[in-house]
Amino acid sequence: MQFIPVLVLMVLFFMMMFGIGFILNMLMKTTWFPSYLFIIVILPIVVYSLWDRGDTSFLNYLGSFRLVDYLTGVAGLVGAVVSGVSIQKLRKSGFKMF
Repeated sequence: MQFIPVLVLMVLFFMMMFGIGFILNMLMKTTWFPSYLFIIVILPIVVYSLWDRGDTSFLNYLGSFRLVDYLTGVAGLVGAVVSGVSIQKLRKSGFKMF
């Protein structure tokens, strides 16, 4: 595993989920919806859609994930959580448009 591509992938997932979460927070006036959306909807859909049903069982497929897969998932989740925290701080600071 090379360090630079993994780091770039983690930054990309963090920024993507932060941006999507920030926009969703502004439009829907919620704080933690993007975090719940990422955990409940996006991760299961991605994991299930990539599973080749003919080759392995689902539990063996889950066991085949490597460190890179977990790091990118955690980076995306951290981006969604940070977007909620930033919107919450902006609201407490008096920004009414958020």
